[in-house]
Amino acid sequence: MSEDDKSDDDWFESALDDEDGDSRPVEADDASATPPGSDAAESASTDTGPFEGDSDDGERSGDSSPFADDGSAASGREDSPFDDNSGDPFDSEAGSADAESAGDNGGGLFDDDFATAFESAGSGGGDSGSDFEEEFESDIPRVDIGIEGLDQMIQGGVPQRHLIVTIGSAGTGKTTFGLQFLHHGLQNGENAVFLTLEQSHDAILDTAGDRGWGFEEYEEQGQLAIVDLDPVEMANSLDNIRGELPALIEKFGADRLVLDSVSLLEMMYDDQSRRRTEVFDFTRSLKQAGVTTMLVSEASESNPFASRHGIIEYLTDAVFILQYVRSDTGETRLAVEIQKIRNANHSRETKPYEITNDGISVYQQANIF
Repeated sequence: MSEDDKSDDDWFESALDDEDGDSRPVEADDASATPPGSDAAESASTDTGPFEGDSDDGERSGDSSPFADDGSAASGREDSPFDDNSGDPFDSEAGSADAESAGDNGGGLFDDDFATAFESAGSGGGDSGSDFEEEFESDIPRVDIGIEGLDQMIQGGVPQRHLIVTIGSAGTGKTTFGLQFLHHGLQNGENAVFLTLEQSHDAILDTAGDRGWGFEEYEEQGQLAIVDLDPVEMANSLDNIRGELPALIEKFGADRLVLDSVSLLEMMYDDQSRRRTEVFDFTRSLKQAGVTTMLVSEASESNPFASRHGIIEYLTDAVFILQYVRSDTGETRLAVEIQKIRNANHSRETKPYEITNDGISVYQQANIF
């Protein structure tokens, strides 16, 4: 790799070294890429949810998201980018050549940059009442989300290696949802990766530390890798990232991965067709990596049951909706709904939840009002 090429793709080193949270300007290679601070990005980050000024715990302002019931297009949203959602959009054998080439790419981007985060994490100082249908018969191993009440709404757990998306507007606790998902796996001896496009490495540690989850210790033990990325850098290097990410995840031995948030990645592309292609290819690379992945997505401004661009829910195997529900008397509560889980049965009820110092708790036995 030439020095010029390495400089262009050196997104991880700058992201990892910039622990003070300074901005990391990058010259976009693609004319369609739109920096999050631009007018286009700001226009996409307008008021969402029933409350003005709501902020997701630790997330950047302008957060938004929603869902439909069973994967079909919800009212008021744009048409699905796919004919239907009944089948898995990924071919289990698709991209195998890409995965092999990723492992053989001796001069790739991650050899000097992104891989360093996984290697440093792996060499730490330590040793290493719901409405259910009949039980779904499947030999696929299952995993729990790690959220009290919600796991009881899922009959047997989410199938391992599935792609999950959590959609919600500002203040609904999407980041906490993802961190709690990782914490549950870490407690059970699993390895985990948190990729954030919204917050710094230290901010993630602080958020987890406030709840007593001890992410610093898991990093030192080599169980956890936290990587903060600039969304512009990620968009410009996406080809390299999705080509080499599966091999790196396998090398690190990751069991769970969270990306917060996929909405920022989607906003980098003005063209709807290219946006679909880029997001599809990226989610396919995660599928090839064989890791149980949770993507965080903002809700549509007009429909709390759909993602902002109406794409990601058709590419994932499981969809969780976090939303505000307001009664006729004006009382407002947080509520969670499971829109779909492929190869698993689940409750289709909408249940209230709270965000406490211990994380998110779903009240499975309670009603919204």
